[in-house]
Amino acid sequence: MKIGFIGLGIMGKPMVKNLLKAGYPVMVWNRSQAAIDEVVACGAVCATKEEIGKNADVVITMLPNSPQVKEVMLGEDGVAQFMHEGQIFVDCSSINPVASKEIYAALKEKGIEMLDAPVSGGEPKAIDGTLSFMVGGKQEVFDTCKDILLEMGASAVLCGEVGAGNTTKLANQIIVACNIRALAEALTLAQMAGVNPQAVFEAIKGGLAGSTVMNAKAPMMIAGNDKPGFKIDLHIKDLNNVLDCAKTVGAPVPMTESVMEVMQWLHEHEGGQKDHSAIAQYYEYLTGIQIGR
Repeated sequence: MKIGFIGLGIMGKPMVKNLLKAGYPVMVWNRSQAAIDEVVACGAVCATKEEIGKNADVVITMLPNSPQVKEVMLGEDGVAQFMHEGQIFVDCSSINPVASKEIYAALKEKGIEMLDAPVSGGEPKAIDGTLSFMVGGKQEVFDTCKDILLEMGASAVLCGEVGAGNTTKLANQIIVACNIRALAEALTLAQMAGVNPQAVFEAIKGGLAGSTVMNAKAPMMIAGNDKPGFKIDLHIKDLNNVLDCAKTVGAPVPMTESVMEVMQWLHEHEGGQKDHSAIAQYYEYLTGIQIGR
């Protein structure tokens, strides 16, 4: 099965490398040539959007947000113009579920099926191929693509029709953001009370408060490591989609609104390109202390 992959950023590049390791032929397109060169050196083939649209059995995108996915797929020289009945589009970007449904409506007119399949796990899990895929679409389309997804991830769960994958991702991003903020708040409290944050982490990580978020982000906070696995600005984008969706369906999201204010503060203070664990730096600003240091 030939794969066309568009979007070779922090996540897309290792995802392509894992597909290549699994033996899939992969054509790639990206705005940055350096990223293309890196995956071509691993066996990918550089292609135009037209070549991908005409020749790929499955077209995968991993792009920043709804406007970029719409432009790449439905724009003036979009991939969909060159696709034909029987092909499948898999969008692994995290976008507004309303946009997913709009894209699918346009593709259905050409007989093209679609899955929205955003991921969770960040760069480390993209690299080791253990991402979690939250998928929306038809069961038979999911069954066709599941093996491809599982070469890039450890799990792939069908959550409903197209749009359900991104709705699930929005729920995921609420939980992750609120957990990171709670972790930063808790470790700050511990340090200000004279207890070593590392000891607190070791003591509670195996209990009810323990989580994948804690295991990934507590060591980063304690070490002062804000190298991005998932950037603040990208999480702001996701939470904006949460707030838009919540407004549409009338869902109350006060915790999301609160953590969004913290992330916006970080963005305005040159923190947008840092890892979302840099929420801890907001507490450093409030208290004048650095967790673990």
